[in-house]
Amino acid sequence: MKLQLNGEAIETDANTLVALLEEQGFGDAKVATAVNGQFVPATLRETQSLNENDLIEVLAPMQGG
Repeated sequence: MKLQLNGEAIETDANTLVALLEEQGFGDAKVATAVNGQFVPATLRETQSLNENDLIEVLAPMQGG
């Protein structure tokens, strides 16, 4: 399936957001996620299904000020 991950086109076999995160090396990292502009909390990533051409954003917190 084709998706956009952080603005880059990718091909994946992942059917859920949690599977995509694992596949892309995010694993247990503390990140914020959104699918098609809608925030997806960590507790819902296992049930968040992915569809062709979805736009996925994965953001890691940054330190500094």
